[in-house]
Amino acid sequence: MVEVMRGEAEWQRAGAYSVRVQGMNRQHHIPLRDEFDEHDCDGTRYIILLDDGYPVATCRFYEAGADSVILGRLVVLPEYRGQKLGQKTVLEAEQWIRELGYGKIIIDSRLKAIGFYEKLGFVHGDDSVIKSGDFDCVRMYKFL
Repeated sequence: MVEVMRGEAEWQRAGAYSVRVQGMNRQHHIPLRDEFDEHDCDGTRYIILLDDGYPVATCRFYEAGADSVILGRLVVLPEYRGQKLGQKTVLEAEQWIRELGYGKIIIDSRLKAIGFYEKLGFVHGDDSVIKSGDFDCVRMYKFL
């Protein structure tokens, strides 16, 4: 059974980083310098899904203004995809974001993931494509 961990401490962030190295750095050949940025620090919160104590999915969020957060770096290990763990990760993050009193989530969705986020209630105001590293993305929002 998959267990949910909310992460803020360094040892918990290590679980999130492990998933990101395996799921993005290795799979998409993203340099570590690009995968990890100034937002991987104290104050950023992480959801980590664990399978028998092993980190298998993650996302992070951080404050973007008085009432909003930016959610990103959603990664599910390849061998765990297709089990709705991405959805579970986002919904767990939403619950925590609500508890913290934020009312809006912002996400820069890769083009191929737009449908995934739309199913979770995210919308986009326009179809302007923005670059996030090597990926083409669209900014999406969800009001809680």
